[in-house]
Amino acid sequence: MIYITLICAAGMSTSMLMAKMQQSAEKNNISAKIVAMPEAKFENYNEPTEILLLGPQIAYLEDDVREKYEPKGIKVAVIDMVDYGTMNGEKVLKDALALLNS
Repeated sequence: MIYITLICAAGMSTSMLMAKMQQSAEKNNISAKIVAMPEAKFENYNEPTEILLLGPQIAYLEDDVREKYEPKGIKVAVIDMVDYGTMNGEKVLKDALALLNS
């Protein structure tokens, strides 16, 4: 099981992207648990996370988030703005999985 968490300002648009990513994972027989939430809620989230993806609207938090979570073994990246805007769940999932191998 791969654990991916998406965070953004309010958690609304990432929820739509999360659903598209989940559909892509199921279609490709990838065992993944993908959740989305507002950035402020992640600090108290106690479930496993291997990959933490930031919505483009909070890209300015990337350095702080990396500093805080990468030492805990969590891969951090900002979702590509075009993929986010087009809700390309398949591409975002592919990019997220590539992080695990980097």
